[in-house]
Amino acid sequence: MTTIDETKPFVPLKFAVLTVSDTRQMSDDKSGATLSERIKAAGHFLIDRTIVPDDVDAIRARVKEWIAAPSIDVIITTGGTGFYRP
Repeated sequence: MTTIDETKPFVPLKFAVLTVSDTRQMSDDKSGATLSERIKAAGHFLIDRTIVPDDVDAIRARVKEWIAAPSIDVIITTGGTGFYRP
């Protein structure tokens, strides 16, 4: 197992958290809230957090927007109902 190289300076990253859910709202999104809290507690920046319905087009649109944003380094997703295989 690798360890953290303490001789290197800490570089905070800029995160976006996406919850995929048809039933959750910000007020009851425990997984999104937990991820956001842990990101900030670790010294990183939470740039954006949102919830989108369990819809491929909505998910794809938000992720593409964040990928194109120079203000975001990392995207974390949570939720959803699993893999869809047509």
